[in-house]
Amino acid sequence: MAEQKSMIFFDIDGTLLDHEKNLPNSTKEAIQELKRMGHIVAIATGRGPFMYKDLREELGINTYVSYNGQYVVVEGEEVYTNPLDKSSLKKLTEQALLNKHPVVFMDPNVMKANVPEHPFITESIQTLKVNLPAYAPLHYEENEIFQTLLFCEEKDEKQYKEAYPEFDFIRWHPYSTDVLPKGGSKANGIEKAIQKLNITMERVYAFGDGLNDVEMLSTIVNSVAMGNGVDEAKTVAKYVTKSVDEDGIYHGLKMVGLL
Repeated sequence: MAEQKSMIFFDIDGTLLDHEKNLPNSTKEAIQELKRMGHIVAIATGRGPFMYKDLREELGINTYVSYNGQYVVVEGEEVYTNPLDKSSLKKLTEQALLNKHPVVFMDPNVMKANVPEHPFITESIQTLKVNLPAYAPLHYEENEIFQTLLFCEEKDEKQYKEAYPEFDFIRWHPYSTDVLPKGGSKANGIEKAIQKLNITMERVYAFGDGLNDVEMLSTIVNSVAMGNGVDEAKTVAKYVTKSVDEDGIYHGLKMVGLL
């Protein structure tokens, strides 16, 4: 059993939530038990804060790393922000429009699209079980944007990677890729959060399943990949638990000795 206070970061999609975007009962109970034991439970996700407000409220979580590390809140207080460069984002958006590749801008409160509608946006965003973005093509001009979604197939992504070395591109759907500031990652965001709370790295745990979790799982010593995770995540993680559908969080927490 863990005696000292630890901090545990959970990814959302495919980790906390199953493939139907439901929270397994065993996961909810495990998190309540962690909190009862005095541990700090946090989220590390590619989603924006507005996309998982209900989940945070249900689990009583107020520390979170959003947008793959670009927007960090600790105990309800914003402690770190790393927005995309506006001039580069403007160029990327213009290039994407010429190629008929739509873009969605994401700030802490909303996401807005630069086209009224597009099948790639509909198909990929609907998998997250959130509302589709409204049309506001200049949203990036008046707001700090922490992540942008570029909608194109993988075969069309190379031109953007070559043209914008100041951005990282991390694919999350056959039709969509996350656009982040270069070097921005969940691992970086977690570092900002644990600095704020003065938690040592050996007391930090992380659970994830996707490509955007690879850096987090390779950086955090006590890392757990979900059984349903991508091979890249399983390869770098210290532990591999069962699938999200097979009480993977509960089993993973037992594996690492937290429960």
